[in-house]
Parts: sequence; C-alpha cells; structure tokens
Amino acid sequence: MDPLPTVVDLLRPLVDVDDRGVYFEDSYVNWRDHLRHGAAIAATLRARLDPDRPPHVGVLLENTPFFSAVLVAAGMSGIVPVGLNPVRRGAALQLDIDHADCQLVLADTNSAAPLGDTEHINVDSTAWRDEVTAHRDAPLQFQSASADDLFMLIYTSGTSGDPKAVMCSHGKVAIAGVTMTDRFGLGPSDVCYASMPLFHSNAVLVGWAVALACRGSMVLRRKFSASGFLPDVRRYGATYANYVGKPLSYVLAQPERPDDADNPLRAVYGNEGAPADIDRFATRFGCRVIDGFGSTEGGIAIGRTPDTPVGALGPLPDEVQIVDVDTGEPCPVGVVGELVNVTGAGRFEGYYKNPEANAQRMAGGIYHSGDLAYRDEAGYAYFAGRLGDWLRVDGENLGTAPIERVLARHPDVMEVAVYAVPDPAVGDQVMAALVLATGAEFDADKFRAFLAEQPDLGPKQWPAYVRLSTGLPRTATFKILKRQLSAEGVDCADPVIPIHR
Repeated sequence: MDPLPTVVDLLRPLVDVDDRGVYFEDSYVNWRDHLRHGAAIAATLRARLDPDRPPHVGVLLENTPFFSAVLVAAGMSGIVPVGLNPVRRGAALQLDIDHADCQLVLADTNSAAPLGDTEHINVDSTAWRDEVTAHRDAPLQFQSASADDLFMLIYTSGTSGDPKAVMCSHGKVAIAGVTMTDRFGLGPSDVCYASMPLFHSNAVLVGWAVALACRGSMVLRRKFSASGFLPDVRRYGATYANYVGKPLSYVLAQPERPDDADNPLRAVYGNEGAPADIDRFATRFGCRVIDGFGSTEGGIAIGRTPDTPVGALGPLPDEVQIVDVDTGEPCPVGVVGELVNVTGAGRFEGYYKNPEANAQRMAGGIYHSGDLAYRDEAGYAYFAGRLGDWLRVDGENLGTAPIERVLARHPDVMEVAVYAVPDPAVGDQVMAALVLATGAEFDADKFRAFLAEQPDLGPKQWPAYVRLSTGLPRTATFKILKRQLSAEGVDCADPVIPIHR
C-alpha cells in the first residue's frame, strides 16, 4: 500500500503556479503568491512563538485568504492551527484555548466578539499587517512532514456536550483531498467553492484540501449565503462545492428560475443533507451530488451508492456494525443501536489531551461513533440520532432521527428537531420544535390526525409537546443545538402545545 500523502505534498506543486489561485470577493491571488503569503505568516508566527512549547495557534476567522494562508503556513512549517468553536463564549472559549495549548489566538474583526476580554491578535490591524509584511521575503521552505504528523486541531461542534479537540494529521487531511479529486475527476481547470467555515473538518478536508489536490483554483466566501450561492458559482466558474448540514435546503428555498441548471457546477459533496434535497438539488442545478456519512473524528464513513434507498445512509461497510448500546451484541434488523467500527479506530486519531474521552471512544478496542442507526434486510443503514439524543420513553429506547423524518413530511413543517424533556412517570417525553412555512398556522387537531396517519410512527414516538419556533439554535456549521432546546424544555419563550394522543 502506498504511504499516505501529506499537506506538504499537496502544496509543493503549487509553488510556481501563477495561472490559478484563490478568488475572494473582488480579489484574486495566484497560488505562487498565496504560498509566499503563507511563508510570511509562518515566519511572523515563529518569531512570536516559544520554541519550548507546542506551536499551537488558535484561529477564530472568517473564510478569507488569510485563513487559507494560515493553513498553508501550517503545512510548510509545522505550526498547528486550532480551529476554535465560535459558539463558545468568554470563559468557556478560554478553557478551549488553554486546553489546546494555544500560545496565540488570531481573530479578525468580524469574528472576535466571542473572545470577550481574551487576549488575541486582530489580523485586520495595521500593526499585524506590517509585521507580516516585514517577513514578505521569507523563503519558501517546507518542513519534512510525515503522514502521522499533527496538522491541525479541530474542535467538535459541541451539540450534545463540551467540544473536544480532534487531532487531524497531515495524512488525514491530504488523503481526503486526493480522494475527492479522484472521485469526481477534478483537475487544474476546476474551481472549488468553499463557503463552509474553515475551522471545521468538512471545509478543510473536502474543501480546502481538494483545491490543493486538484491544483485548480479556490473560491472563498466569508460565510455561506443561500442567495449568493448560485451567483457565486456563475461569477467564478465554480465546478465543485462542499457542504455540511442544511445548505442544500437553504439554496433550494431560493426562488426557482428556469435557467438554474445553466451553471458550471459539476460536483457537490457533503454530509447530513436531507435525502429529498440531494436529488432535488442535483436535478435543479444539473450537477452530481454525493452525501457521505461521517464525523470530525473520522472513525466511520458510510457512502451512498446509486441503489441506496431514499432516507438511508448507504450500505454498511464490512468493518461497521450496529450494536446494542448495553450488551455490544449486533442488533437485529430494524433495531436501533450504535454504529461502531469493529476493526479499530479507522481515521480517528484521538482527542488532544483527553485520555478519558479517547478511552471511551475506543472502549473494547473498537471505535464507538456515538451515532445511532438501524439497518434493513438488505443491509442499508438508517440514521437514528446521536447517543446523547437517546430518549427512554416508558422503558423503551428511541432515536430522534426517525421521528424527525416523519414530522418533516408534514407539508407545513420547514424544520424540525426532536429531543427529550424529563418526565418522572415515564422517564422522557418526546418534544418537537417546529419551524413552520411562512403563513402557515398550527392546528393541534389536524396535527394529531397527521401523526395518526403515519404508518411508521409508534405510539411512544408521538410528540408529547410541540414548540413553535421562528428558528432553531444552530452551530456555525448548521447543526441544531439540541442540548439548548432540551435545557429550555417546556418552559421556553416560544408557544408550546401539548400533543398527547
């Protein structure tokens, strides 16, 4: 087996490329000059960092060429960027910074608010720009990196607990870029559109790294915009894009035009897209869309195949099983259990300075994803929620995702999140937060009638309460913060309607 490539291997061929590069708003810089910028940043940071401490630098930045140049600097020099979670604030964010051994924190003006009084460098300041400019003649030197060397720390989204710093090696990042390039047949003429936040694994592995691996060009957008997506694709000639979570839904919600398919986009890859949205997006915009299942940790990957049923993640790979969360025994068809990698860690490389979490993740020598699923007779897996979302209603364990899929069928429901609220009599009650379509009014009796008509909704899966919201709390990567909803419970600011059978 060939050794895994490194980020250095992806960067070296770009040193003299001057006819492709990075597009951002009204600016453009070729790869040669972008790498020179990265070298200047590396030299600037090295002058500030204590060589006797880990060379870790926190980053709280929008998707700008500077952020990309920091990643370039990391590949060249061995400096380790730490992607900080902007959902965190104040003291909690400081804990993350301290835990990851960040010597410095880089933030731009638009992203610095969560830091509060935490000391940081404003990369938009004249002083910082002058400091980098002073190193503009820094030589383009590449470290001697191996695939196992640490490239970046990326904090998990923290939707169901405190974020953990996932270690991402050179090999993990580089092979993702190479794999996507090969999968979609990308090359120097392609333009990769990166609007997902670069502090997250999706954007780094299947966005930024793909642009490097295919040796084409890259478009950066500060933040994802549904209304700006198609105009950007046309303006910059984007042929490839990545996503995580709800962006496909948001783009599809834009007014439809007869010329939507008249665009250069060829391929889109992401995670957690709604099955119906994947097909609609591909048809409407005339491109190929592939949705994979995985996580920042990388211990399990499931890919959809052309014959994957609607709603399924894809066929279970040989190394992945669904097991009972209590006994560890394989689950029968249709029974919800945890997805595990029975062969080992997969691409999970550990949490930084967190032996307890590492031991929990790798209990028994197998990788525990914390994701719930069930399988059908043909071996296709269906997502059933997170282990932290697990509901125990009257002695029965329930996953949230199957309930959410049923509720999402209602014609007036635009978004839905299902979560537990404690009940001393039955353990948990099922609660659903709904975002209705514009102009729709909620009728409890009609909603009960809808639920009664659903053949795959059991009596214990019925929502006991419905919360009517104008929007659901989300992370910067569009994941719903269910622990916030659950903590607010029935006594929240939104209207709550009892929906007992």
